[in-house]
Amino acid sequence: MTMLNTLVAVCSAYAVFLFAIAFVAERAAMRGQARWLRSPIVYTLSLSIYCTAWTFYGAVGSAVRSGFEYLTIYLGPSLVLIGWWWILRKLVRIGRSQRITSVADLISSRYGKSNLLAVGVTILAVVGTTPYIALQLQSVTLSFEVFGVGDLPTGEEQGHTALWVAAGLALFTVIFGTRNLDANERHNGVVMAIAVEAVVKLFALLAVGVFVVWGLSGGVSGALQKIDASPLGAWQIDGGRWAGLMMLSAAAFLCLPRIFQVLVVENDNETHLRTASWAFPFYLGLMSLFVVPIAVIGLEMLPQGSNPDLFVLTVPLSVGQDGLAVLSFLGGFSSATSMVIVAAIALSTMVSNHVVMPLWLRYAGGGAKVSGDVRSVVLLARRLSIIGVVMLGYLYYRLTGGGAGLASIGLVSFAGMAQVMPAMLGGIFWRGASRIGALTGLTLGFGCWGYTLFLPSFGAGVFLPDAWIAAGPFGIGWLRPQALFGIEGMDPLLHAVVWSLILNTGGFVLASLASFPQPLERLQGAQFVNVFEHSAAPRSWTGRVAQAEDLMIMAQRILGARDAQALFEREAQLQGLGGTLPAPTPDFLETLERELAGSVGAATAHAMVGQIVGGMSVSVEDLMAVADETAQLMEYSARLEAQSQELARTAAQLREANAKLTRLSVQKDAFLSQISHELRTPMTSIRAFSEILRDTTGLKPQEQSKYASIIHDEAIRLTRLLDDLLDLSVLENGQVNLNLREGRLSDVLDRAVAAAAADEHGARLRIRRDRGAENVWLNTDLDRLSQVFINLVANARKYCDAERPMLEIRVRQGDRLVIDFVDNGTGISSEAQDVIFEKFSRVSDQKAGGAGLGLAICRQIITRLGGEIRYLPGQGGAAFRVTLPARIAMAAQ
Repeated sequence: MTMLNTLVAVCSAYAVFLFAIAFVAERAAMRGQARWLRSPIVYTLSLSIYCTAWTFYGAVGSAVRSGFEYLTIYLGPSLVLIGWWWILRKLVRIGRSQRITSVADLISSRYGKSNLLAVGVTILAVVGTTPYIALQLQSVTLSFEVFGVGDLPTGEEQGHTALWVAAGLALFTVIFGTRNLDANERHNGVVMAIAVEAVVKLFALLAVGVFVVWGLSGGVSGALQKIDASPLGAWQIDGGRWAGLMMLSAAAFLCLPRIFQVLVVENDNETHLRTASWAFPFYLGLMSLFVVPIAVIGLEMLPQGSNPDLFVLTVPLSVGQDGLAVLSFLGGFSSATSMVIVAAIALSTMVSNHVVMPLWLRYAGGGAKVSGDVRSVVLLARRLSIIGVVMLGYLYYRLTGGGAGLASIGLVSFAGMAQVMPAMLGGIFWRGASRIGALTGLTLGFGCWGYTLFLPSFGAGVFLPDAWIAAGPFGIGWLRPQALFGIEGMDPLLHAVVWSLILNTGGFVLASLASFPQPLERLQGAQFVNVFEHSAAPRSWTGRVAQAEDLMIMAQRILGARDAQALFEREAQLQGLGGTLPAPTPDFLETLERELAGSVGAATAHAMVGQIVGGMSVSVEDLMAVADETAQLMEYSARLEAQSQELARTAAQLREANAKLTRLSVQKDAFLSQISHELRTPMTSIRAFSEILRDTTGLKPQEQSKYASIIHDEAIRLTRLLDDLLDLSVLENGQVNLNLREGRLSDVLDRAVAAAAADEHGARLRIRRDRGAENVWLNTDLDRLSQVFINLVANARKYCDAERPMLEIRVRQGDRLVIDFVDNGTGISSEAQDVIFEKFSRVSDQKAGGAGLGLAICRQIITRLGGEIRYLPGQGGAAFRVTLPARIAMAAQ
């Protein structure tokens, strides 16, 4: 029991160590210090996710049972990385340009963004990966049993151990695998933890191998003599099985969700493939270096009937090397845990993006336009999916009893995920591949694999009756699961692989030839096949200006308010427009769709944008690319289309400018009328009461004081108005001199709030602030900046029509210093938003107490300070953003 307790303590400490590694990596990435996380070595080590407990433990067991056949599992990926480097580069380029989040997303995007295909691949991936997760749980459980002989019984206790391991892995994955909503972003913490685990399992396996060769065999010559004398020394190759297994492992390396996750999704620099093309085969070579010596020594030293899958553990234990055995256990534990973590992340992304989100869009009532937080729905779906996927693996382990060899369980998963390969490779090299063809091929291949290999793996009588396996369904012999179409005597694995891929590929090709791809399929096909010439998504959307705010609301709910606003502002600037809402051009809609795809998948993002835009159009340029028409016609048509779009955009801008000038003309007339009134009223009062003082004799002192006070107040009122007019004139002419000095932003805001938050009756506006964020030192004209803040706070006090008026002041410092003033009222109408900073504009004649010059003066001041002030729509109330350049903001002191 002491050894078992020690092992549990070591595992716990190792788990804490991995948590710390992942946490430090995540924090470094958040601070922008993740350059070392994106090195080609880390990327290469993350590919070691391929080396699971099957490789660490099962390779030795496979060597005992089948000789050198285990090498095929290493040769397949090596051939892909060395000989198929150009395919991998194409997949990575497609993944980055199309914002691919998973293998299901890749298939869906290629074939017209079909969610039906995505659901099919997701189901296939979940079912196909379940045995592999069970394999990892079985390996960890058997490892505990080896150390707990005499203390840890089999049966229910093994099930409890597997359950605790599954729960711990699910917890780790939920914590570090769902921190980013954008599944296309790197999971830096998880990737770094996997890289560390890659080193641990390689070091552990090499340590056991070195001990076996030099500690138990007397060196290399002694080890070679023992190998020659053992049955493993006979080099026997079954050509058909070797070729089939190498092809199967190569296909699995491309299609397994966890490999696709690190190979494509987590790749942010395709040049890393150059390093991986030689470094990862070298890593696999080191992992396989001592497999045969360990197998030979295990057969020689251990009792007959010992489980060869555990020789890596039992050989050191048999000679009292407990420390080496614990290290070996950590290597196997690393192999198992890293696989489960990444597989759960990849599968949860597929389930949430292609199953949960489409169902939510269908049954949420308003789809993309309904209120609510989509981010919470996606994150909850991913977390529950992670737990569900891991528990499915545990359920498979309990149903099968964990009795099969590790290698045989892994090959079941390999054969299942290989069914994605025809649709994947056909989609990136053949324009004529269609959605119907992909769906047909996947259905036939998945059905054949499930019937001939997956269901029989549970054992006779569990899902398939004994009679079916022996004589076929209803006595039809040529439908026997392991002798399909009357082909007998074939290895069950090769039998399933050959028939499933024949049916899959044949159905894919024939159905693609018989069907005609839809326009969007052909556009996507051109983009995928010619990705190096066309690395952007095809432009297929058309939109209307009235839909821009709906797009903003949808984007805020998925990307978050800050990221969505930054995206819309950037696109508006690229279009040469002011404000925060760009024109919904096809280019912008495609950009928005790609950004959303990173969070909810390509098919769901396409559906959400489609619900708002309500239609698509195919550009002439893309039709020419697909139809391969003459270059002259394509250029002429593209020029006509561009001119038409430019004319439409210019006409819209002219209409907008004309409407703005009309409103300004009305505002100007109202302004002149108001100014004349504002000037005449105090002057009339001053003249009248001064004449009374001059011409009336015998006035009482109280009356003289009263009339003098009226003259004084009216003079101040007149002076204030003239000061505003002079301020505006000086600022517009650039004649103002700035009084630059240092001060704290929080102090400037304090003065503004104290001066403007209370009205003449003493009623105060509630202010919400974050003083920690305001701890910024400035070097600017603090008086002028305070004047701007006073005006914004006073406007909120005067115009906020909420029952309990409140103003929130938000400060954010990055490339620029941003201060937002957001109240909880109804805001400013869309018709008035583009003129509120003009000289003749007043928001409300009923509430206004001045001449409507405040915001115009604010704009001039902020412009002189090198910044910008603008109105933010879509915030719920009136919202103004003041942006100052970073050079006037210094580090907090």
